[in-house]
Amino acid sequence: MTALDAVAALRDFFWPRRCEICGRGCDVPARHVCSSCREILPFAGTGGLCRVCGREVEALRGEYLCDDCRGPGKPMFDRAGFAMRFEGVARDLVLGYKFNARVWLKDDFCDWLAGMALSRFRTDEIDAVVPMPSSPLHRLGRGFNQCAYLAEGLSRRIGRPCRNGVVARTGNPRRQSGLSEEERRENAAGTFSVRRLHLVEGCTILVVDDIMTTGATLSECARALKAAGAKRVWCATLAHSTRD
Repeated sequence: MTALDAVAALRDFFWPRRCEICGRGCDVPARHVCSSCREILPFAGTGGLCRVCGREVEALRGEYLCDDCRGPGKPMFDRAGFAMRFEGVARDLVLGYKFNARVWLKDDFCDWLAGMALSRFRTDEIDAVVPMPSSPLHRLGRGFNQCAYLAEGLSRRIGRPCRNGVVARTGNPRRQSGLSEEERRENAAGTFSVRRLHLVEGCTILVVDDIMTTGATLSECARALKAAGAKRVWCATLAHSTRD
């Protein structure tokens, strides 16, 4: 047992954790979703995935290229993957983390993101892990950038540096939820700027976001990074939603 394991065991003894889903004692050390509830989560599959956006088609095996990623409106990022589908109890977990400050869930989330990233990307080729920035207004209201916590935890697990502050949002765009696909693209257009260009030029950047729906925000972020000289932009998201 390592020193960190011993500290976690001691903490669990004095302050027992409850599973966020079932409410029973959590049997996974230093985590907040028990092993039984992890089995019911809608984790992404490993086959039948679009090689660009990561969209799932259960009837297929291996990678394919979906219609959206082969047409004129294809995303600017080169590859994307998500840890789980944004539905059922997974949706409740993500929304609780994002809007109700249940930040203790970040370690569970980062474990799941890392598992996806190691299967979806050549992580040794990633030069920097970059969180999706939040607007000043959203950050003020929420008190934290939930994507920064995810990016930092993921970077430690895959052994690649996290570069917070490389990408910034300009202005205060509306929330993407509830907007149509076209409105999402218009709302995201021109809302990103890139700082510290020497950390971007010629690099493969992994952008970390919480929820991907149409991919409009990630695509616009990738556009800004590529305009600043990034060689490739990959995207890792905690959850994927198919709803408009």
